[in-house]
Amino acid sequence: MNSQQLETVQRTFAMAAPMADQIADRFYQRLFVLDPSLRRLFHGDMQQQGGKLMTVLAFAVAGLSKPETILEPVRRLGERHVHYGVQASHYATVGEALLWTLGEVFGPAFTADVRDAWAAAYGLLAGVMQEGERMAA
Repeated sequence: MNSQQLETVQRTFAMAAPMADQIADRFYQRLFVLDPSLRRLFHGDMQQQGGKLMTVLAFAVAGLSKPETILEPVRRLGERHVHYGVQASHYATVGEALLWTLGEVFGPAFTADVRDAWAAAYGLLAGVMQEGERMAA
């Protein structure tokens, strides 16, 4: 992830913050369309789950400029997700749902550069979470 991509992700996330509930709702709707079997991994209130998603995204996006501050917490998050039933193959589906959601929310502002920046950020974070997953296994 280069510095321009980092700036793009942080700038667009700041624009998205007021739409956090809408983003979370659309994300989970899309996730369950892409893989309905993932619904069984979620047992609680989906509005609360959406809040957790957006909190984690905010933490990760803010920390991208100092990755050393987020790597260990993101790795531990990956460890915890193993216990929820998350499998390595789910990360691609989550990434697809996230990029689709951002495209829907940003509309024409979701240019190829913005998409590439978010894909790079997600790839970095998912990779770290998968390291945690492997450590937990």
